[in-house]
Amino acid sequence: MFKHLLIPLDGSRLAETALPSAAHLAETLQASVTLLHVIEQNAPREVHSEPHLTNPPEAQAYLDRMASRAFPAHLHVERHVHTTEVSDVARSITAHASEMRPDLIVMCTHGRGGLRQLLFGSIAQQVIALGTTPILLIRPTEAGAPPAFACRLILVPLDGDPAHEQGLPVAVGLAQACAAALHLVMVVPTLTTLFAEQAAAAKLLPQAMTALLDIDQQNAEEYLGNHLPPLREAGLPATAEVARGEPAPVITGAARHTGADLIVLGTHGKAGMGAFWSGSVAPKVTMRSPVPVLLVPLHRPGAAH
Repeated sequence: MFKHLLIPLDGSRLAETALPSAAHLAETLQASVTLLHVIEQNAPREVHSEPHLTNPPEAQAYLDRMASRAFPAHLHVERHVHTTEVSDVARSITAHASEMRPDLIVMCTHGRGGLRQLLFGSIAQQVIALGTTPILLIRPTEAGAPPAFACRLILVPLDGDPAHEQGLPVAVGLAQACAAALHLVMVVPTLTTLFAEQAAAAKLLPQAMTALLDIDQQNAEEYLGNHLPPLREAGLPATAEVARGEPAPVITGAARHTGADLIVLGTHGKAGMGAFWSGSVAPKVTMRSPVPVLLVPLHRPGAAH
C-alpha cells in the first residue's frame, strides 16, 4: 500500500486543494510525504493570479508553511525545492518521481494555463507511460476550494479483461486500510454507443448485434459475480452492477448514484507521449468525475518496471 506520497506544488491555492486529501490518506496509511516545488525557467510573474514562486528560499519557506499547516506533526513530511531552473516542469516532476520512488503522486485535476497543460499533458502522460507511479487526481470545488475527502465507498470499473484488473488490488488494499466498501461496475455498450466496426455492423444487423450485446451483459454479470465472493470472504462489503452505455458517462454516473468517494481505474501506459490520452476512457472519466480518480498504470507482461 501507499507509504510515500509525492505532492508537487506551484505555490497557488489551486494546487493546494490537493493537500487535505493527501493529508487524510497519509494519516490513514501512516505514509511519509514529500512536498515538491520546481523552479521554472522564464516563469510567468503570476500563476492563477498569484505571485509565482521563482526564488528558492521563498519556495522553501512556502513548503515549510504547507507542511506545518496541512499535516499533523507526527507525520514525516519532507520538503524539496529543485533549485536549478528547468524549462519543462512536467518532465522535472517525472524525473523526481523516478528518483524519489513515491508510491503515489497527488495533484489537483484542473486549472488554467500552465497547470492544466501540466496535468492533462506531459506529467500524466509521462508518469502513466512509465508504468510505475499511480496518480491521485483531486478536483477542487466550483469555488476553487479543497473538496471534502473520505474513503468509505470505492468504485472500481472493470472491463472483463483479467490483464486490466491491476487497479482492483489497489482498491482492495485501500478499502482494507480505510474500512471502506467496494462497488464494481462494468459497462456494456448499447447499439448507439458502439464504436468503429461494431457500430457499422449494428447498422447492418441491428437485431443480431442486440442479441450479442445481451449475451455480453449476461457474461459481464457472471464475471462480476465471480469477483464478489473472494472480496466478501476477505471481510469487505462488496457490490457490483452492469450498466449499459458509453463507458465514461456511465462510470461517472455510477459514482454519483452510489455516493462513491473515489474511483480507482487501471489504465494502460501506452508508448508515445500522445498515446495515453487518445481514445482512452481514463482521461474522459477524470475530466467528468465528481470525485477523486486514482489512476493505476497497467504493467505490460514482460515490460521492465
